[in-house]
Amino acid sequence: MTQLRQDYQQFVKCDTEIIVIGPEKAKSFQKYWGGKKLPFIGLPDPEHVVLNLYGQEVKLFKLGRLPAQMLIDKSGKLRFVHYGNSMSDIPSNKEVLNLIK
Repeated sequence: MTQLRQDYQQFVKCDTEIIVIGPEKAKSFQKYWGGKKLPFIGLPDPEHVVLNLYGQEVKLFKLGRLPAQMLIDKSGKLRFVHYGNSMSDIPSNKEVLNLIK
């Protein structure tokens, strides 16, 4: 999320909102989110409703959900999906911004 924060204004200039969905319970998520002072929207999803809807995977040996990034346009159409195997293989902001443009 630090990566997203660094280029947040570039996403805003592209008329794009960042929404982070976390698997934690609301109270834990709110504590974490408030401490980070992130400029974008964060939503807890403790029942994994949204995460399951978009097919985010769980790997028990990695102790939880794998990273996923998606671009959903204003009409609700999914335009891009990347399911990562770890936090090290998520697309760069530059790659995502190029897809938006």
